[in-house]
Amino acid sequence: MEFWQNIYSHFNPVAFNLGPIAVHWYGIMYALALISAIYVAKWFIKRDKLPITNELFDSYVWWAEIGVILGARIGYILFYDTHTMYYLTHPWQIFNPYIDGVYAGISGMSYHGAFFGFILASYLFCRKNKISFWFITDIAVIGISAAYVFGRIGNFFNQELVGRATDVPWGIYVGQVLRHPSQIYEAILEGLVVFAILVYLRKRKTFDGQLALMYGISYSIARIIAEFFRQPDTQLGFIYSNWLTMGILQSLVVLGICVILYVKTRKINS
Repeated sequence: MEFWQNIYSHFNPVAFNLGPIAVHWYGIMYALALISAIYVAKWFIKRDKLPITNELFDSYVWWAEIGVILGARIGYILFYDTHTMYYLTHPWQIFNPYIDGVYAGISGMSYHGAFFGFILASYLFCRKNKISFWFITDIAVIGISAAYVFGRIGNFFNQELVGRATDVPWGIYVGQVLRHPSQIYEAILEGLVVFAILVYLRKRKTFDGQLALMYGISYSIARIIAEFFRQPDTQLGFIYSNWLTMGILQSLVVLGICVILYVKTRKINS
């Protein structure tokens, strides 16, 4: 247990170097997340004999990934970054990995920004190709939920999004403070648990969009629970009282929207 509690002092977030470029474990985990999302979705397409070709789904993946990356970065800048106006007036700097000529990578991604970027990209793709938005997002969210585990493990390896101070024996030291390994909690709650729910429901769904909306609902609930073990973003702190964080606020908005859409869509299809 002592090794676990002091794991950060034994672990280098940089996996290896390619010349002047440091390849972080976080980046590797992000790549694994993308690969696993595609693989899992295609596996279920084949297993359930869903009416969509590999070519069409591969094309969709590109649209969705671009939407996720753009949404994640822009969402972070709008809601979390302390230099929002700078980026809005210098948009070419949003994806510039160099600071004063020195490679520093691109940091700062927002899940909820990625969520809305994914929705917009999916809508535009479906409109262009004249296919059902709900049908294809029902497929996508199963892969996304499975892949999310890698994303949160990447956060853990990168020693970011740390937990609140605690005295539980499985806590880990961040600096001199023992903290909840909240990234692992999120990998389990927002990844494995949500994935299990969607896999269970996939053969029992009664209308297209049920899985996509259940993803939004179950993820939001899992995220709200996890936020109570996660240290609020330093630059924002608590938005209200001693409990409301930006993550909780955004999750409540998504939860409300998804519940309303779920009720209305089920009623239309009943």
